[in-house]
Amino acid sequence: MAEQEFISPRGSIHMVPMDVIAGFEVRPGLYELNGAMAIPVGVNFTVHSFGATSCELLLFHRTEDEPYAVLPFPEHYRVGKVFSMIVFGLNIMDFEYAYRMDGPYDAAKGLLFDKKNILLDIYAKAVTGQSRWGRPRQEGSFYKARVVKDDFNWGRDRPPAIPMEDLVIYELHVRGFTKHGSSGVDHPGTFDGLRQKIPHLKELGVNAVELMPIFEFDEMKDSRMVDGKQVVDYWGYNTVSFFAPNTSYAASAEYNREGNELKTLIKELNDNGIECILDVVFNHTAEGNELGPCFSFKGFDNNIYYMLTPDGYYYNFSGCGNTLNCNHPIVRQMIMDCLRYWTINYHVSGFRFDLASILGRNEDGSPMSKPPLLQALAFDPILGNVKLIAEAWDAGGLYQVGSFPSWNRWAEWNGRYRDDMRSYLKGDCWLAHEAAQRFMGSPDLYHPEYRGYNASVNFLNCHDGFTLWDMYSYNEKHNEANGWNNTDGSDDNRSWNCGAEGETDQEEVLKLRRRLAKNAFTVLMLSRGTPMFLAGDEFLNTQYGNNNAYCQDNEISWLDWDRLKENQEHFAYVKHMIHLRKTHDVIRRSTGDCTIGLPQMQLREPDGQTKVFGVIYAGRTPDGSRDDVVCLALNVYWEEQEFVLPGLPTSMNWFVEADTSGQYLEKGIPGPGGPVQIKGRRVKVGPRSAVVFVCVGR
Repeated sequence: MAEQEFISPRGSIHMVPMDVIAGFEVRPGLYELNGAMAIPVGVNFTVHSFGATSCELLLFHRTEDEPYAVLPFPEHYRVGKVFSMIVFGLNIMDFEYAYRMDGPYDAAKGLLFDKKNILLDIYAKAVTGQSRWGRPRQEGSFYKARVVKDDFNWGRDRPPAIPMEDLVIYELHVRGFTKHGSSGVDHPGTFDGLRQKIPHLKELGVNAVELMPIFEFDEMKDSRMVDGKQVVDYWGYNTVSFFAPNTSYAASAEYNREGNELKTLIKELNDNGIECILDVVFNHTAEGNELGPCFSFKGFDNNIYYMLTPDGYYYNFSGCGNTLNCNHPIVRQMIMDCLRYWTINYHVSGFRFDLASILGRNEDGSPMSKPPLLQALAFDPILGNVKLIAEAWDAGGLYQVGSFPSWNRWAEWNGRYRDDMRSYLKGDCWLAHEAAQRFMGSPDLYHPEYRGYNASVNFLNCHDGFTLWDMYSYNEKHNEANGWNNTDGSDDNRSWNCGAEGETDQEEVLKLRRRLAKNAFTVLMLSRGTPMFLAGDEFLNTQYGNNNAYCQDNEISWLDWDRLKENQEHFAYVKHMIHLRKTHDVIRRSTGDCTIGLPQMQLREPDGQTKVFGVIYAGRTPDGSRDDVVCLALNVYWEEQEFVLPGLPTSMNWFVEADTSGQYLEKGIPGPGGPVQIKGRRVKVGPRSAVVFVCVGR
């Protein structure tokens, strides 16, 4: 073979074969490049293990489970704990690969090395073995990896970089978003199906989508039959590979270009001013506990990647069988590499971390005051502009809403906002003070001087719990279809069925439900912080009372787009409220003092004179030319109440911009004639309704 040269990250090196193994010319590889990567002379394979005594590279023809070549790494191809080898002449289109590791086996010490186990590369960029949704791997088959040709043309694409307080986040499940027959897309349940719905997102007005897990996962894990119907791990919170997109979400096979369809989706989102945030699951993996399979992490370094008890069992702070040992240096490095990879190679704008409190636990499971991983993520230069959003609790009881280690970089799903606002909105009038805190961006949780309004991601509904419509249709959860006798899912729903449980044809009940749904969305859009809502809530989608639809790959979880046609009035209201929030900066941030003497934010909690809750934002328009005042009058009481608007100079007037009762605006939003002017300051607010007043001065 002629001498060749390759420019590695450490400079120019001469690529001369040194050995022949299994008929392939090889040489020591590029030790700092984890995973497998195509280079001009072949493919570089790098893998590390602290406990293994030897390593073998297995090469497979596509779809075959018997390797056509086994290449043991010579001892002199190992530097420290890293095995690295360049295999000359390999074409990435011709093979798939995996590893076998040998070493000590002592389960009590967490050592599970077994040369019989075929292991998926932890840094695999594409995974094969279960690429078609709902088809389990055959008995005796296993995961393998492919080398990806990263040649996607991003052009001049850059993520939009929208400030947190200006975001309106829309949480969705890639498959469920378009799988229903009513979606009208060419490839239902795929990345491309979602791409075809971007015009809907644009019309709606959201500027960020948060995708539920899209890393490679095994939906057939724990698959079972319930009343003759198959249930699967639909949500995807059981990661198989952190660096690979879920191949079953692609509309067609992308051999050795896995991820291009996802990249096309993200690029088109970015082009339309919509950020892409990924829901990532670094708290556990699909390998489960000591009864689960060994296909990757367990086989490379079980006692490093997982938190283990002194006798070798798995701590289970995730509720899913195992817990990643996130603050071990090796695991921390893997997580950092992963997030950098998705930021650089997929142009994502942020990450929402599932059960993020686990990321702050020590190797023995105890909470840390300054977790190295969370601090490293906060200060990493590559991640310097991406959003970091924590679900600030875990299944082990560590609840950190308001106290999550942040370094002024981390935002949090504000579970207190959800709980307090849900209670108040359904009529728990005594919680007005708690509601006041949530309206203000939860300063009792996030000190404005240190964390500001960017810390609180406000939500009333998400994938985990009732939809917006179900929140006002059910007093109790109805999870019977999950197969656990309705024992799974939260019992603390703070919902109200408005007088009839579930579906009904009682028009008064339906009318009240629609009004309460509008009230809830109004409150969400008029609160300081970053609003987030669940896909389908804009057209009152239902899950039929199931508040834990993690296993329902069917009409329970799929969005029924026919409801968009049926609930056009609600959809128009949601669009209007998002537009209203975007139009009036005073809702989202302080914009300077207005000229009429009103404070920048004022709350009027119900008193003996009225049960109406008032929220007033005052300031200047973005160009500083005019005053801008927005007032929300919220009445959660069952009788009409009077409310006194703030006084204005004679040259300024109040206009109604939204009205959930229809008292001032027939359909809740202004018609062709625009907002309705109000005479005087004393106004009536209908029972269980909200009115938004706006004044823009000279």
